Amino acid sequence: METPGGTVSAAVREHLRQLCLREFPCGTGSWNKSRFLPRTWRTWRELIPRDEEAVSPGEEPVEALLGLVRSPHSPWALLEGSSAEDRFLRELAIQNPLMLKDTFFYSYFRSLRVVDKQVSLVDKDLLKFLNLEELVLSANQIQEIDAVNLPPTLKVLELYGNEICSMECLCAAPPPRLQHLGLGHNKLLGPLESLYVTCNHWPNLVSLDLSFNDLTDLQGMMASLSTLRRLRLLVLQGNPLALLPYYRGFTIDSLSQLCVLDDITVSPSEKHQFRGLGRSGDLLARQAQLVVTIGNVKGVQDTSVLDPEPGPQGPFITYSYYVTYDFVEEEEGEGSEYGGVLAEIVMPSSSAEQLAEDIPEDVPEEVFEEHEDSAESELSAQSGEREDSLVSGGSAPLPGVADSAEELAKLRPRRDPRLCPSPGTVLFSTVRKPWTDVIPCSYEMQHTLKDLVPLKAFLLAGTTVTIVEEKILSWPAVLPPVDVPLPAKKGKGETDKKGKKEKDKKGKDGKDTAGKREKEVAKEQKGSKKKELPKELRQDPPILRVLGSGLVVLEPLLAGEPLVSEVCNFGVIRTLETDRLTSLRDSKNKNKRAKKEKTKPAAAVYNGDYQPQPLTVEVQIQLNQCRTAEEALREFAL
Repeated sequence: METPGGTVSAAVREHLRQLCLREFPCGTGSWNKSRFLPRTWRTWRELIPRDEEAVSPGEEPVEALLGLVRSPHSPWALLEGSSAEDRFLRELAIQNPLMLKDTFFYSYFRSLRVVDKQVSLVDKDLLKFLNLEELVLSANQIQEIDAVNLPPTLKVLELYGNEICSMECLCAAPPPRLQHLGLGHNKLLGPLESLYVTCNHWPNLVSLDLSFNDLTDLQGMMASLSTLRRLRLLVLQGNPLALLPYYRGFTIDSLSQLCVLDDITVSPSEKHQFRGLGRSGDLLARQAQLVVTIGNVKGVQDTSVLDPEPGPQGPFITYSYYVTYDFVEEEEGEGSEYGGVLAEIVMPSSSAEQLAEDIPEDVPEEVFEEHEDSAESELSAQSGEREDSLVSGGSAPLPGVADSAEELAKLRPRRDPRLCPSPGTVLFSTVRKPWTDVIPCSYEMQHTLKDLVPLKAFLLAGTTVTIVEEKILSWPAVLPPVDVPLPAKKGKGETDKKGKKEKDKKGKDGKDTAGKREKEVAKEQKGSKKKELPKELRQDPPILRVLGSGLVVLEPLLAGEPLVSEVCNFGVIRTLETDRLTSLRDSKNKNKRAKKEKTKPAAAVYNGDYQPQPLTVEVQIQLNQCRTAEEALREFAL
């Protein structure tokens, strides 16, 4: 529930009001007032007064009132998740309500939990809680804390999930007895934060949680934390500095008294393996390394079986398939080094101008339209129009000339947003592969990054993996001559002119010679086609179609997991028709033994047991971590 005022004391008062400590069945009223008239002098520790031998008419016995607050089915029952202190106060308000005064509350509470109450200010009224040892103010809107308002008796202070940008405000007058400080999931940023975690401010600190902030200075943080002689538990995961390959080993060797790091017990073998690494901090490169591996793609539909056979004038259609993913951009740029960046997709390009250069001016307007893949039937129909217009050569002029910028914008191809990287990232691609039942990508890319804060933000957001089909139409650079079949037509015409009588005179021999002639002409036509297949082809801009796209969650890498491995499932895109055609085409290209083996799955397809494989791709992202001090010095020494 929202807290009026936005202060801690106001949140506490609102919580006590919601407990209804002065309303039925708690407090005093017509249901129990006669029981407390002669016994108001007793201390609050004497919880249960003497029961009367006979209950006054109209009043309820104590047990009946307690049953109303204890029963989970009662309308006066506490809400689910209420604390033990809440239950105690409700029962105390029934047994001895006269003790519930402000002085009692300020001395009773040793623990206050004000979670998700939109608190933004820690006010001075908090000092009235004389015995307060634990204060939990998580999931609020606190940006700064006046440490003077914190009770000096505090031993546990939790401020998770707030908006604190610096620990400097806490160090003005820190509670001297504090043993646990929780500042996870805030906005701590900058190398100066290491100055506020020294023994001068926290001499008795045993446990410190700074997880999921934006701390980057590992060496400076370890130098300050080493002064905390009583520190035994430390949590730094989720910070950019925890992405360094030598983070765990460097921390363990720098803090020899540490028992638990990131909720994992520090073993004696770890201390031995990383011995001496803490003294080599200045020699280590401050960069993170991640390796992206993309394995097999399965369940891709073979679209080529739906295309007609190309004629001598084209188009010659080729299909290829690849996988893209976005990754955080480096300062120096990694595309030139690895050659995996899709520059034609990432960089803005005048694709419409390139299309206009490659295609004659008299081609109809449909050529310039980009096809959306939201409806596959519409895509097929439009792509068919494109091919027909290109084959015809186009003798008619354009229906109209674009006179304005808006009309020109309509001619520019629209790009699928899934083929564009998110801001601050670069799109990477596997090598294009032809269709097979299982397409092996065999892709591995190592990313080395020095700027760790954007890397952390990228891992929180995740990466988008997309399977793309690339369709390219190729045309002869020089069109082949079209007068090859003329001799056949001429011979046929001559025989037609001679008439029916002349054909009858030829008899059987004439029929044989005509049949032979037709076969020879057919062979010549086939031979001429093969001979005249163009050697030089010009290609249209590729037509890209997204087959499947999905988000891969990378946050486990921030939480301490070294590897994220996932098989992305995009559902079934194959159809019975295309699988039949693919099966028939493959069976023609195999020997008889292969044909016999192929009949069994074909029979399953035709008999109604058709179960197509979903479209999947194997993705792995690994965060490199050093296992020994020698490995860290060998791989990451400056």
